[in-house]
Amino acid sequence: MIAAERLAEVFVEVADTLIDDFDLIEFLQMLATHTSDLFDARAAGLLLADHRGKLQVMAASDERSEMIELFQVQAQEGPCQDCFTKGEAVINADLKDATDRWPNFAPRAVAAGYRSVHAFPLRLRTQTYGALNLFGTHTGQMDPADAKIVQALADIATIGMLQQRTIQRSDDLTEQLQGALNTRIVIEQAKGMIAQTHTITPDQAFEMLRAYCRKNNLPLSDVANRVISDPLSLDQLMNPG
Repeated sequence: MIAAERLAEVFVEVADTLIDDFDLIEFLQMLATHTSDLFDARAAGLLLADHRGKLQVMAASDERSEMIELFQVQAQEGPCQDCFTKGEAVINADLKDATDRWPNFAPRAVAAGYRSVHAFPLRLRTQTYGALNLFGTHTGQMDPADAKIVQALADIATIGMLQQRTIQRSDDLTEQLQGALNTRIVIEQAKGMIAQTHTITPDQAFEMLRAYCRKNNLPLSDVANRVISDPLSLDQLMNPG
């Protein structure tokens, strides 16, 4: 079980993020990172459905898990796919025993160093919008109490998306999510430019981008667009002072 104090801190931070001008991409990234840290998982990923009902990667706690999530989307097979389709949690204690269920995904995840995976739906009542994935490096069942907390965090992510829809007075959540997916693509491009320019890893580039946004109270999408349109701004990211 996780410490109640640490859990309370995360819920307070999440609640504090749900303000009028909150950044949806940063919110989902924060949620993936905190979920991974809270439950001692090796990594976490968050996928949302686009306007065609196809899952897309929106956030991942590190580059390795993002690659596995992208493979899952491409193969259209894996825990998040099942979770999204059925609208219920998928708990897998040992990926090596899951090759019959996921013949493409399971071997790839094991090769990446993962041994267990759990997926939780992002849902409101009967509508499922995506899934939250947890990857572990050890086999074993998830504590039922922890599973309930992860589902609560997934529910918060859904509420966050609905909160932004209300703020933007948008009647079409699918259209809004498609906009978020497009923003994610821009952020990935900016992350790649930063990593290449400064010879750092994509994870380091993303943390640099997020740190700059938090320090200057700017949306990730705005800064990412600036990086792409004005490469000279990369120097400001590296040397903000």
